[in-house]
Amino acid sequence: MVQHLTKEDFLKKVFNYEENQDWKYEGDKPCIIDFYADWCQPCKIVSPILDELSEEYAGKVDFYKIDTEVEQELAAIFGIRSIPSILFVPMNDRPQMAVGALPKDTLKQAINEVLGIEAA
Repeated sequence: MVQHLTKEDFLKKVFNYEENQDWKYEGDKPCIIDFYADWCQPCKIVSPILDELSEEYAGKVDFYKIDTEVEQELAAIFGIRSIPSILFVPMNDRPQMAVGALPKDTLKQAINEVLGIEAA
C-alpha cells in the first residue's frame, strides 16, 4: 500500500536532513517516493500504477507519496520543478529521480535496475 508522508514521517523513514548533511537512508528496504499534487492530471495516471506496483512488490519495496502542495519544504529540498517526479531510493546508493508519468513497464525496469529488486 502507498503511504502518504509528512515532513515528520520523511525525516524518520527516509532521510533526516536536519541531522545529516550527507545522504543516509533511514529505511529498512528500498523505497519509491511519488511527488505529486491533487490537481495534476499526469499524477492521477501514475497513482493507480503505483498502487498496483505496491501490491506486486509488497515486503520488498516501500511506496510513499508526498503532496508537493502540502509539503513544500520537501519538494524544495529535492528541487521538484515538475510533477509527477518519482524518487527511487536504493538501500546503499544515492537516490535517482525520474520525471513524468512513466508507464508501468518503465517503472518496473527502474525498480529492477536502480533498486536491484526483481519483479514478483
